[in-house]
Amino acid sequence: MRDAQPNAIYLKDYQPPAYLIDETHLDFQLDEEQTLVDSRLKLRRNPAAQPVEVLELDGAELELVVIEIDGEALADGAYSVTEDKLHLLSPPEQFELRCVTRIAPQDNTSLEGLYKSRTMFCTQCEAEGFRKITYYLDRPDVMSVFTVRLEADAERYPVLLSNGNLVDSGTAGNGRHWTSWNDPFPKPSYLFALVAGELEQVTDSFTTASGREVALHIFVEAKDLDKCDHAMRSLKNSMRWDEEIFGREYDLDVFNIVAVDDFNMGAMENKSLNIFNTSCVLAHPDTTTDQAFQRVEAVVAHEYFHNWSGNRVTCRDWFQLSLKEGFTVFRDAEFSADMGSRTVKRVEDATVLRSIQFAEDAGPMAHPVRPDSYIEISNFYTVTIYEKGAEVVRMIHTLLGPEAFRRGSDLYFERHDGRAVTCEDFVAAMEEASGRDLTQFRRWYSQAGTPELTVSDDWDEAAGTYTLTVSQHCPPTPGQPDKEPFLIPLKMGLLGDAGSLRLRQAGVADDAGTDDNTSRVLELTEASQQFTFTDLPERPVPSLLRGFSAPVKLNYPYTREQLAFIMSRDSDGFSRWDACQQLAIQVITDSQAGEVDPLLLDAFGELLADETLDPAMVAEALRMPSENYLADLAEVVDVEAIHHGRHQVRQVIGKRLEALLTGRYHGLANTEPYRPDSEQVAARGLRNSCLAYLALAGEAGVELALAQYREAGNMTDRQAALTTVVNCGSESQRAGLLEDFYETWQHESLVVNQWFQVQALCPQPGNLERVRALMAHPAFSMRNPNKVRALVGAFCSANPINFHRADGAGYQLLVDAVTELNASNPQIASRLLTPLTRWRRYGKRSEQMRGALETIAALPSLSKDVFEVVTKSLAD
Repeated sequence: MRDAQPNAIYLKDYQPPAYLIDETHLDFQLDEEQTLVDSRLKLRRNPAAQPVEVLELDGAELELVVIEIDGEALADGAYSVTEDKLHLLSPPEQFELRCVTRIAPQDNTSLEGLYKSRTMFCTQCEAEGFRKITYYLDRPDVMSVFTVRLEADAERYPVLLSNGNLVDSGTAGNGRHWTSWNDPFPKPSYLFALVAGELEQVTDSFTTASGREVALHIFVEAKDLDKCDHAMRSLKNSMRWDEEIFGREYDLDVFNIVAVDDFNMGAMENKSLNIFNTSCVLAHPDTTTDQAFQRVEAVVAHEYFHNWSGNRVTCRDWFQLSLKEGFTVFRDAEFSADMGSRTVKRVEDATVLRSIQFAEDAGPMAHPVRPDSYIEISNFYTVTIYEKGAEVVRMIHTLLGPEAFRRGSDLYFERHDGRAVTCEDFVAAMEEASGRDLTQFRRWYSQAGTPELTVSDDWDEAAGTYTLTVSQHCPPTPGQPDKEPFLIPLKMGLLGDAGSLRLRQAGVADDAGTDDNTSRVLELTEASQQFTFTDLPERPVPSLLRGFSAPVKLNYPYTREQLAFIMSRDSDGFSRWDACQQLAIQVITDSQAGEVDPLLLDAFGELLADETLDPAMVAEALRMPSENYLADLAEVVDVEAIHHGRHQVRQVIGKRLEALLTGRYHGLANTEPYRPDSEQVAARGLRNSCLAYLALAGEAGVELALAQYREAGNMTDRQAALTTVVNCGSESQRAGLLEDFYETWQHESLVVNQWFQVQALCPQPGNLERVRALMAHPAFSMRNPNKVRALVGAFCSANPINFHRADGAGYQLLVDAVTELNASNPQIASRLLTPLTRWRRYGKRSEQMRGALETIAALPSLSKDVFEVVTKSLAD
């Protein structure tokens, strides 16, 4: 255990900054052995803050070479330097601070601040990376106008980029050159960026709604020039969509994207210079799957949308992180829904919430959408902040309606442009624009945990009335044993033999709270409420939580017959999918050897036989709930029972429905040129789902996969075939395809990541030893986060039958990886720990998992990132 435990930071202790920085001038001398950073900051005392005798600036891993105030060198007694601070004693009311710092980007393995990715200099400053570049008030509520000069060797680094508009450029002698950049919009330090490297570019332009021309550039290594078209189309689609849907127009002359191979995150929205993980920007049919194409579109949109929801209006402090991330995830989800299938997108989002975020809410790292405290802010870039935060925004949209929500977002942007604000400011704008009181709704920001709804019903046949009783309860979470009732929008309908029934709610006007006369949004505000519907011709089957209208767990005692009825009669696509999932869960939970309830087989058969249905939705319906989701539903997790039960049900489906699966598989074959559009993506998705089931049915399915691998004209079909053979084929078949795949694609880093991941996820016995061997493979590097996520992360988080092996070897593998990364990249190390945080629910394995956490806790130099996760996981 570390000697000095890091301290928690609390929202309640927030104080405005003692000083503001009006202008920031940075000069970078980029060299191979060292980089000198010359910063000149124009500071003034903040009139909204209390005066201070000592001004503290943040800094880490810096060598201070020069320090001056207003051109005069400071005497030793006028300042002091500690491990993470620069202290200025008795600073003037207003002054210019000059600091020259020496840093070593080539040795920066944390990938925070300024570092080298292969041959390129690049930055990642969110959340607190800028302090590794120079001394600064490194907090989001200090916003400054940046002017940046970059100088480097012209041959090695012909491209020099920073935020804003290019002001000037020239040569500097000794084979060096320079560029100068100015960003006229004030921004916090976390949005600063620079890139220097030997890069090529793809160029396009966009004409804004007001007629301005914006130059668009994507910078990549020369070998990747043919992989940029999809990202450029996605960027232009995003810009037009944001103008049309949110009225937000781009505000500078240029928008640059740079692809970086070594990157902790997916992408970063630095003003006008977005830096992207290569996996989130590069796409080509030969090397990229449909899912990855969709991810590129979504991430490009997400980062572009941040220009307003994050950059022009940013967060006051890191407790407000969901202010920018939750709102922007909602915006990118709406964009993706408009670009493809809205129902499929909703299913995908709900799957993430249920399989990952609900588990986070139930674990030791549970936190509200607006946390109360943290030790290391990097640990709070979570599905709660992002995805649950987006659901909170979506519920506001549901409660207010699209027109009032748009008025609220317009007011929010207009009122707070150029400011750092809070979640409260966002909600207040929505209240003012709509006239609604959202006081109770604010609990979604302050209370952690997943609310659970328990629903019962009563049918009065003589009166034709049907009553729903809905109770809500939110389980205790760390630091919050008791919760007040939430305001929860529960979208619902009632189904009869003819389909959706007309709704007449007692005491409510016919058109209140409805999309149409067969659907209604009930507003839950109390611990228990009743809702009565009248004039019904028959006892209905309730269709509850339509469209996943709130991030809650729903408990209603559906029979299997009722679930099958919803699957065939409901007009809501999400509810049909959800009924299929619930039916599958019941069947898996109760499965006996070789037996599967005919209701599920019949339901799947009807889905496969009906060619009028959207293939994408059929593919989603055929996908069994994941083992991780099934584990989260169990009080005590039985790893083997879950794995074997799910596998058995899938195998029986493959055998019993073999003829239907084979027919759809061949019927969905497509010889047209590849397009990543919704029609082709849906067809490939269903075809490959059929292939996976057929391979479970027997050797004929594996032979189909082998043939598909040989004939595939795109990476989606090729990887699906590879995965099928690796999971279901013989050892020789598996080895042959894996060798061929690697030999063919070894020079494509992102494809090699897919190769690692396919093997990491293989459920076959002995896979742990394969993963260990792959960690020593020449193509694997613990320094590259993409490689770590593809192999170690995938194995530990998504291959439970092998990770939770009875001898504890899976836990030891994770301990070894975290031990190494704790010193080199603590951010990635802490994120790998998630599977161990749930140790209390794993019965006979609990002590082994706890022991693994204790081993990590005993490391002599534990990073703040890992310390926080481990100590919270072990706390009583």
